[in-house]
Amino acid sequence: MRSTALTRIAIGVVVERRKAKSPWLDFLWRPIYVLVGTPSATPWTQIGEEGGATTFYAGEAAIELHRTETANYRDNLSSGTPALWVVLRPRPTNSSRPAFNILMVTADPSEGEALTDAGNDLVATVPMPASIIETIERFIAEHHVERPFNKRQRDRGEPRVPGHRSENTENGK
Repeated sequence: MRSTALTRIAIGVVVERRKAKSPWLDFLWRPIYVLVGTPSATPWTQIGEEGGATTFYAGEAAIELHRTETANYRDNLSSGTPALWVVLRPRPTNSSRPAFNILMVTADPSEGEALTDAGNDLVATVPMPASIIETIERFIAEHHVERPFNKRQRDRGEPRVPGHRSENTENGK
């Protein structure tokens, strides 16, 4: 499927793994930040360990910016704490590969919240780096078009009664 994004921002995703205190889980995972650009490290390289938490570079992703979502990006930036939504999809437990695939990263709060609704995906917010904020601000300035809200009017015609025929259809017209 072809993307309609006008701008793509390359990033690297960093996640943290902690030992769980639960009999049902071995580890707790969560995205903790993103790196602007793509590091030369291979995905799932361990980059740190501190206080029971291990940090991994999970891999690269891209934030796609679409002209129709500029109002949502603007709302995100004006929230006081701009965030990115990182979506990680679990791999099968019998896989010898890392625990997650990076599904996507988005700056659109509506899209990010919608991705939390169903499934087993891990969706978490991370702080938005200043350089990404600047890129999104430039994108909004260039592409935003204020769209007026048009409330649809109800059709006030006669309600159709199930099984009722109009006079025209009874006469064969």
